[in-house]
Amino acid sequence: MKKQIAVLGAGSWGTVLASVLVENGLSVTLWARREEVVKEINENHTNQKYLPHAELPAGLVATSTLAEAVEGKDVVVFVVPSHSMRETARQARSWLKKDALIVHASKGFEMDTLKRLSQVLEEELSPDDPGRIAVLSGPSHAEEVIKKNPTTVVVASGLQKTAESIQALFINQYFRVYTNPDLIGVEVGGALKNIIALAAGLADGLQVGDNAKAALITRGLAEIARLGRAMGANPISFVGLAGVGDLVVTCTSTHSRNWRAGHMISQGKKLEQVLADMGMVVEGIKTTQAAHKLSAHYQVEMPLTDQLYQVLFNGKEPAQAVKDLMSRGRTAEMDEIILGW
Repeated sequence: MKKQIAVLGAGSWGTVLASVLVENGLSVTLWARREEVVKEINENHTNQKYLPHAELPAGLVATSTLAEAVEGKDVVVFVVPSHSMRETARQARSWLKKDALIVHASKGFEMDTLKRLSQVLEEELSPDDPGRIAVLSGPSHAEEVIKKNPTTVVVASGLQKTAESIQALFINQYFRVYTNPDLIGVEVGGALKNIIALAAGLADGLQVGDNAKAALITRGLAEIARLGRAMGANPISFVGLAGVGDLVVTCTSTHSRNWRAGHMISQGKKLEQVLADMGMVVEGIKTTQAAHKLSAHYQVEMPLTDQLYQVLFNGKEPAQAVKDLMSRGRTAEMDEIILGW
């Protein structure tokens, strides 16, 4: 009997992951908050707001009733924004099978607690069995996956059996999935790269050049690795798909919401206007706030993150932030994990 899957969240990434699972021969129910989205998916097999011009598999079934999506399912995949992860998990808890595997494919932190999203899910859904929880991450623009362009991601869990089970569900000829035991590293890398993508959009908007862009990505990876290690991650994870892989694709593509948001800010738009114009969640905004607090908590130096925080929330001019980064004191590149700028 084929597994029954629920995917919670019908944004671009949730819709694409649900489509991959359907095309792999699985029974999938996609939960969306808005009834008009459900109707469009079920009747037209499209989701124009998030995936313009894309045709979805006819076998994909959507619902706006959370109980209908979750009840009796063998695997529940959470693809909701970080700020609604806990609320969605609490609402889903009543219908969750006792032995259901839990996956999330979202990128960020819970702002109030600064907890990773797997920690939120563990608290709400599986406090006695964290091995049921996995995270799916990596360089994967939804706009390319829906076209079946070759894409490679990673699934991480504290229990290898869980990671391998999720790997088997998603993997196919165009969507390759690796496993990784470092749940912390995969989760932190996926979240923090959005900060650097915002900065990359700013840099491209300021036309500071390829040299600066290369430095930004490299030094951004150093910041991610420093904070990640302090949080308990294996530094090796940051040279993998959820680290440098996701960082490169998010910093160099106009598909990236975070890159686009940074680029708009570089052109003089205020943060509130950018978010209104985007009409979608830009996780890097909240993640910058979270990382700013985490860097202070763990006493980790994150100059790029700090300057971006000043631009986003304290009105600093992007050009001045670049000057201040370039004027920092001299330092060596290597010191365990790369330090400084």
